[in-house]
Amino acid sequence: MRVCLIGAGLSGLATAHALRSAGIDFRCLEQAPDVGGIWRRVQAGERGPGYLSLHLNTAKQLTGYADHPMPASYPLYPRHSEVASYLRSFAEWAGVVDHIELETAVESVRPEPDGTWTVVSRDADGVRASRSFTHVIVASGHNTEPSMPALPPGSETFTGTILHAVDYRDGADYAGRRVVVVGLGASAVDIAADLSRHAAQTVLSVRRGLHILPKQLFGMSLDEIADAPWWTSMSLAEQRRFVEQALLVVRGRIGDYGLPEPDHPVFASAVTISDEILSRIRHGAVTPRPAIDVVDGDLVTFTDGTSVRADAIVYCTGYRMAFPFLPAGCPVGPRGSVELYKRVVAPGHPGLYFVGLVRPLGSITRLVEAQSRWIADIITGEAVLPEAEVMRKEISAYLNGIAGQYGQTEGASIQVNVAPYLEELRGER
Repeated sequence: MRVCLIGAGLSGLATAHALRSAGIDFRCLEQAPDVGGIWRRVQAGERGPGYLSLHLNTAKQLTGYADHPMPASYPLYPRHSEVASYLRSFAEWAGVVDHIELETAVESVRPEPDGTWTVVSRDADGVRASRSFTHVIVASGHNTEPSMPALPPGSETFTGTILHAVDYRDGADYAGRRVVVVGLGASAVDIAADLSRHAAQTVLSVRRGLHILPKQLFGMSLDEIADAPWWTSMSLAEQRRFVEQALLVVRGRIGDYGLPEPDHPVFASAVTISDEILSRIRHGAVTPRPAIDVVDGDLVTFTDGTSVRADAIVYCTGYRMAFPFLPAGCPVGPRGSVELYKRVVAPGHPGLYFVGLVRPLGSITRLVEAQSRWIADIITGEAVLPEAEVMRKEISAYLNGIAGQYGQTEGASIQVNVAPYLEELRGER
């Protein structure tokens, strides 16, 4: 019984630990030179969704693995280098390092008529290998391909640098320069705050308002709140009312900062977590502006008619999920939604599983640990999956339910509520 695990980031290492604990033979293929995913890439200087100012947005006690907590010496929200060191130490503690093939990129994963999977990979020397496995677990993450919008008219005349957040590394690289940051998600607010300490001018261009939450409310980290019984016992309407009232007390209205008010209630879209961006705006270090209308040389004009001269434009416009090595239509179906039973199992592809393809409010670690333990149970026969048609009905019901709250988008299809989802996985085991 041989298992191929793809990826050695936070999700992949959790899965490796679960497989080894269950006595399952596996090989883990990781394209980077070391374990740790995005957390080590930033300090290694590789291209990826990370930057030098990157810190956890979730509390260390819920982000660390259950069997191997983060060091007591770490701050509540560790920086990227601390997380990278921790993930490496976990891999060594869990005894999975020898199971991991580094600098090995997966080129294709295809099913065979006998029910096995053929995985073709390429090592650092360019040597290809084709191996047969009975199960494949994908834990390569969903921040895969940079998503760039259609650039505004005149962008081809811009005399400065246009880049995506995937290529942003450090605010010091822009010392004394004028920079426009596009977006209001996690990367956008982090990068704008980072730039504001180095750049001559930092402008934050925002097309659509989002709900910005601090890392803590009432002295509790958001992921601690998401796990508290008093929170999980509330209805969605009650949760929204609670958070909206708390935010009015903590920071007032978003419009008071010059940002567009959200056109949707809280938890109807992904929220942005930041302790800094509103403060940097209040201190004049970041200037909010609406969407870019047109670019002419170094002049950037916004839809409200105002304009600034800029040396760089950083598009923090997110990522698309991409699994080019997998069979077409998996895991993203024809409607553009991720279609997985319990967000883990591909019903049309027996033996194929996904770990970490979820987006919770709070830490993802407990979720991927639960997912990986369930997968180990399935592989060893301790747990049994229902028929494919039953799984497809569950997927359809889930997507219909989540669309009612978040809409029908690729990102919405991986949203989960922590406590109910953990309970679902316990039920499957």
